[in-house]
Amino acid sequence: MKAAILVGPSQLAVHDVADPALPDDGVIVQVQACGVCGSDLRRWREGPPESAGPTLTPGHEIGGVIVTVGPQVDGDRFHVGDRVAVAPDVHCGRCFYCARGLYNLCDDLMMIGITPGCSGGLAEQIALTGRMLRDGIIHHLPAGASYIEGALAEPLSSVVACHHSLSTGLADTVVVIGAGPIGCMHTAVAQARGARVIVSEPNASRLRLTEAFGPHRLVDPTAEDLVAVVRQETGGRGAEIAICANPVAATQRQAVELVRKGGRVVLFGGLPKANPNATYDANRIHYGEIQVRGAFSYHPTMHELALDVLARRVLRNADGLVTHRLPLDEVQTAFEIAAGVKEDGEAALKVMVLPNAE
Repeated sequence: MKAAILVGPSQLAVHDVADPALPDDGVIVQVQACGVCGSDLRRWREGPPESAGPTLTPGHEIGGVIVTVGPQVDGDRFHVGDRVAVAPDVHCGRCFYCARGLYNLCDDLMMIGITPGCSGGLAEQIALTGRMLRDGIIHHLPAGASYIEGALAEPLSSVVACHHSLSTGLADTVVVIGAGPIGCMHTAVAQARGARVIVSEPNASRLRLTEAFGPHRLVDPTAEDLVAVVRQETGGRGAEIAICANPVAATQRQAVELVRKGGRVVLFGGLPKANPNATYDANRIHYGEIQVRGAFSYHPTMHELALDVLARRVLRNADGLVTHRLPLDEVQTAFEIAAGVKEDGEAALKVMVLPNAE
């Protein structure tokens, strides 16, 4: 079969490799769609870690169909022909956090397409072991949901989980900083929950794309003072919620400035490992009782909910989240488009690779 291999910094190559071996307690999935994630792009830029060896296949937003089932698999759950969505997290089920249902914080988390030795979905097929079936996040696609929606459900799960935790609602003004695919998902989900959304994005092309998701106000922070705009739109108080959906430390500091007293700041986008520190006005956090919190991954039920949300067409312009679809042979181009280093005349949000496209 063909698989994409991360061979160096910003360099993916498609190789012919052996078909994955069928685990006795696992299944083989033929991958029909695999999304390119921001975390994939960070690893692509850095190149494979030494511990990964020469055969790291990335990709963890997966929609596909089961083509082979091992003899020890529970026949009541998985069958040949089942259409499935696969997310990366595989929990241990035993640690302090798993015992409390905080699976995304597992001390022994294994991640498909990320953990060395755990091949991802940028390949024609992927093997899912018994542990992945038992402790991972794998759900059947709802009727009418496409394979692309199955892959899209993975990043959407994090966004749905974030707003579920925040209890985002009708009385809230939500500021989304960054209008990439995740920022647009935050816009769509916050809108679906009844919030008023202000989006900040310096890239003019992405800002135009964001209009289709129906935010209350779009702000180019290079041309307008975002903090001033938010205060103007909220009667001087500030927003209830600010979501940093980008990897820029300066916007995290700005988010603390633009929320109201008792407001909440969500650090949704991780910062570069080489420079992970940010500076905040600690007095404003202290005296204003502002909450600054991280958001990482999700409970498995959120993946199932995200699939349902997509299948029921709850989100405005969900189809517009995917702007590019490319075959596996063009995976390097897919990453270049997603990273913004290759222009094809169309601004990019979510880029999908279709390994078995005809």
